[in-house]
Amino acid sequence: MSVFRRRSHEVPGLNTASLPDLIFSVLFFFMIVTHMQKVAVKVKYTTPQGTELTRLTKKSAVSYIYIGKPSQGLRSSFGTKTRIQLNDKFASPSDVADYVSAERDRMSPEDQQQMTVSIKADRGTQMQVINDVKQALRIAKAYRISYSATEMNKEINKGDVSKLE
Repeated sequence: MSVFRRRSHEVPGLNTASLPDLIFSVLFFFMIVTHMQKVAVKVKYTTPQGTELTRLTKKSAVSYIYIGKPSQGLRSSFGTKTRIQLNDKFASPSDVADYVSAERDRMSPEDQQQMTVSIKADRGTQMQVINDVKQALRIAKAYRISYSATEMNKEINKGDVSKLE
């Protein structure tokens, strides 16, 4: 009878030579795909719905004004009254003209010619607040104004038309 010898089987080591290449390619992918949020929105707004909407083409020439009630965490210090947010701070309508001129100064000369101010207002905002902002924009000579809205569902739109007939 022969004696069986037990061999010790060792698991070969994992080759990690290509691991840094893999990690850098995944990192590069996420750097390309994601975008950084420029402004922390401190107001809660639900944009109104519309049917004839167009997209803004040149985002670098757009400045945003947010109008709505402060978010849940900020209501204790700012109340529940409708507020205007310019960049990361709350402001009054009189501050809008200074904000627009500062935004215009930071843009390239080509973008200054096509500067658009986009108002992202809550659908429950009183028109007086929006009119005050529009008057301040006129003072700042910002005549291109865009109102943000979400697209209305086609089914709802067709239903509204049939009710009118």
